Amino acid sequence: EALFPAQIQDCKAAIRWIRANAENHGFDPDRIGVWGGSAGGHLVALLGTSGGIEEFETDENSEYSSRVQAVVDWYGPTDFLKMDDFPGKGGHNDGGSPESRLVGGPIQENKDLVLKANPITYVSSDDPPMLIMHGEKDMSVPFNQSELLHDALKNAGLESTLYCVKNGGHGFRDATEDSGEELAEMGIQFFEKHLKR
Repeated sequence: EALFPAQIQDCKAAIRWIRANAENHGFDPDRIGVWGGSAGGHLVALLGTSGGIEEFETDENSEYSSRVQAVVDWYGPTDFLKMDDFPGKGGHNDGGSPESRLVGGPIQENKDLVLKANPITYVSSDDPPMLIMHGEKDMSVPFNQSELLHDALKNAGLESTLYCVKNGGHGFRDATEDSGEELAEMGIQFFEKHLKR
């Protein structure tokens, strides 16, 4: 129910809490990966690209960084203003869409806030490696959303892998070549490559 940026502020507070309590719980504060799907994919992508954006930080454990070292984004929206430009259910520009509710009004009438909510806005050369996975027939979040982020990351010289789930819809429904277990294993292997010592 909270408006943006409350969601990313909560996520960043959680990362800082992990770092603040790493020793007590046996965490390595220098190796934190995040993984999310759909709205969660949006948030983990934003965690990956918005390191150092002060307005997303809050006071809790402020002496710790909220940066992450690896991201697995499953079918998250990355540029709200372009969602209706590509095949899908459409209606993202409508005032009642999830994207519009996130920013408190129709996205096309709140472009400044929408740009702040878009992970793609913050892509920079110090972003962590990302594995982006998306169903090619996703009608809720068009596949192009992942292509846009992947291209922006590559253009910034960053490591990004885009995996197209054949015939997969939103949530990888109806995927014909990959099981859920296989897709999850790809994410685990990605984390092992980038986080394991």
